[in-house]
Amino acid sequence: MRRKKTYFKIEQGTPAPLTVSIEHSISFSEVDAMAVLWHGRYSKLFEKAAEKLMHKIGLSYENYFKSNLRGPVVKFHVDYFRPLILAELVTVEATIIWTPAARLNVQYCIKKEDGTFAAAGYTVQMFIDADSNEPCLVPPPLLEEVREQWQNGEFECLT
Repeated sequence: MRRKKTYFKIEQGTPAPLTVSIEHSISFSEVDAMAVLWHGRYSKLFEKAAEKLMHKIGLSYENYFKSNLRGPVVKFHVDYFRPLILAELVTVEATIIWTPAARLNVQYCIKKEDGTFAAAGYTVQMFIDADSNEPCLVPPPLLEEVREQWQNGEFECLT
């Protein structure tokens, strides 16, 4: 199976994608009877990397609550390439791709210790008002603040 380089179109003239990475050791509680990472655990790995990314750019859970927003995942996709096994150390990258819409497009890549790709995928998150549970049809002020910083190059050195 060929790995997609990107799940979302990167428009010319938009700010460069922002990426962070984390390391994770596959634990006993994450594997199946064959000592292979259970397919349902990939979302946890994606979430750990996304949480670090969002915290670094100001879209932390704390800031969501202060802004009376929520950001549910409305799409989740994963492509599996190679199995991950018990005690294996992996690197998970989360990359946010610029979009003018009131949503977050984040793609993920999981690499084995030898650098080969184990999995890749993406999530799409929408914004909703915490009181009404109505979707935000335009980008909320919190997202606009982050986008302004992104456009000004304030996030270039994420790790």
